[in-house]
Amino acid sequence: MIASQLPAALKAALDALAHGQSRQQVAGRAEKISNAYRSGGNSRTITHSDDALAYAMARMPATYAATAASLIELAAAKPDFSPASLIDVGAGPGTASWAAEAVLPSLERFVMLDRNPALRDIAKNLAEGSLALHAADYRLGDAAALLGKADAADLVIASYLIGELTEADQRALVDAMWDRAADTLLIVEPGTPAGYARLMTARRHLVARGAHTLAPCPHDDACPLAAPDWCHFSQRLARSRDHKRVKNADVPFEDERFSYIAMSRQPSATRAARILRPPVQTKADISAQLCTAQGLSTRRVPRRDKPAYAEARHWRWGDGLAEA
Repeated sequence: MIASQLPAALKAALDALAHGQSRQQVAGRAEKISNAYRSGGNSRTITHSDDALAYAMARMPATYAATAASLIELAAAKPDFSPASLIDVGAGPGTASWAAEAVLPSLERFVMLDRNPALRDIAKNLAEGSLALHAADYRLGDAAALLGKADAADLVIASYLIGELTEADQRALVDAMWDRAADTLLIVEPGTPAGYARLMTARRHLVARGAHTLAPCPHDDACPLAAPDWCHFSQRLARSRDHKRVKNADVPFEDERFSYIAMSRQPSATRAARILRPPVQTKADISAQLCTAQGLSTRRVPRRDKPAYAEARHWRWGDGLAEA
């Protein structure tokens, strides 16, 4: 997958908001929010502008990278997709909208939905740095209720949201999002077994409602992976000096594990096999485990097949490959 860093305008806007802030205090607030999330909390733990800034500085780079990578694969699966409108559900600081603007420049109308005033305020401040997003319509309230009053959009995104909800609320929100998706729905979740399980539940329900899987799955059948395995991917991003300080980290990069589903009202004209884990390169060949329309398989390219081997050296975990 293509590396995805924060756009220069977004990074500059974050830096401006953080000017004069103690990085130690920001790091402390970010750790407190992270601990609350790990304990089963949600965005309601963010109650102040300082909390919202800490969250944005700590988490926006990784969630942006994962959402942008998912959008890139969606676009590859549907190359003629040129959406004009987006609903960003559980928008928070606007991360998914920024990613969508970067990957899908055809977008003109942005609607962001969230219940958190502190995140809404920072989203609007950050959006001043974007010609496309500064006029976004940010609506406060319950996402499912707001969706019921919204016009349909070509693309609906929920990024790192449904894990905050009860199972009943997840089903209601998935239904509400699909009802407002004129063309395509993208859901991104943490790349954990629980995040994957939530996505598979949503996918089964959406397929039953007539949706077609664009990515990452090359089919609409049940996932062929068996526990304890699960479908997830990884996006590496470089950490800036401030990002390292806020995260109390020394490593200059971060690997964000994520899972996603892109569902459409029309099937993809071509369905790609998906590389499910990092390819293995030996002296004799390169091999990759694939999810294909027929199920799981392993593709091997011997070194002696020089053209194919040269191409296989560029394979990456999460890439889509043409069916053999």
